[in-house]
Amino acid sequence: MSEMTRIPVREVMSDRYETVDGMVTVVDSLRKIKRKKAQVLIVDRRHEGDEYGIVLLSDIARKVLAKDRAADRVNIYEIMSKPVITVHSDMDIRYCARLFDNFGLSCAPVVTDGNLVGIVSYEDMVLRGFCAQLEEGDD
Repeated sequence: MSEMTRIPVREVMSDRYETVDGMVTVVDSLRKIKRKKAQVLIVDRRHEGDEYGIVLLSDIARKVLAKDRAADRVNIYEIMSKPVITVHSDMDIRYCARLFDNFGLSCAPVVTDGNLVGIVSYEDMVLRGFCAQLEEGDD
């Protein structure tokens, strides 16, 4: 097999996320997720010096559902992870995959100049990046 061509994260990232304010409830966030068919909630920064947060569906399952908490009484800021590790849109997917492995991540927000531009997951890197390149090599 020939050497893999560099694939930047921006070429495989997706828009399967929803941005929310940390003060919204889990119920309101779930409505947004269902409408957009998103897999991740990105908690927006409150000001320029703030950092992004993240809530995965597994966080809602573990921190709300499993603990029998009322989803209409739990605010997103109570269950989010913050700060979240972000990935620059120019990063090679090979380094992104290593970063995920090193820190136990399954997905991460993608930023350009500090602004959110997408989300990337192992699925995106493998199916939209690595597999696509392998298929090109079959031609």
